[in-house]
Amino acid sequence: MDEATLKISGPNAFNELKNESGVHRVQRIPTTERHGRIHTSTATVAVLPEIKENQIQINPTDLEIQFFRASSKGGQNVQKVSTAVRLIHKPTGIVVTAQNERFQEQNRIIALSLLRAKLYERGEAEKERTIAGYRSVIGRGMRAEKIRTYNFPQSRITDHRIKKSFGNLEGILNGNLDKIVDLTSR
Repeated sequence: MDEATLKISGPNAFNELKNESGVHRVQRIPTTERHGRIHTSTATVAVLPEIKENQIQINPTDLEIQFFRASSKGGQNVQKVSTAVRLIHKPTGIVVTAQNERFQEQNRIIALSLLRAKLYERGEAEKERTIAGYRSVIGRGMRAEKIRTYNFPQSRITDHRIKKSFGNLEGILNGNLDKIVDLTSR
């Protein structure tokens, strides 16, 4: 998997999860590894707020809309009809795609929502840069920029920002991460 987009809804969801932005390191022993060597992978996480339609105005003439056949599930409709949507915001060059839904209109709505979030993030970054100097929240995906390590062989998670380790890796991955979120949001 190269990329995934998740939508998490709930009261105060963005503020609770915004500190999850950064490089997450995963250490595991793959089932195909015969010598027991630990493999390390990284995942770069960006947490973006959902932007309401009226918060970010997008001029329709600034958009290039392309339709193409999706490469996702959906049966014959997806394979024969151009249901996937690619939006290109001409002034900024930002490109977003949506292809998970079966119908073009649903994918267009999702793509517009993603574009609004990216434009909002871009605006916030510009404000931050002019006020205090820009520091990338996400980093470049380098291992040295890691914020958290998931060590499967030792069933342990280490948060490098607060310099604490937690056992019960499986429980935390199943959603019991309130303790970590609380500590990192202080």
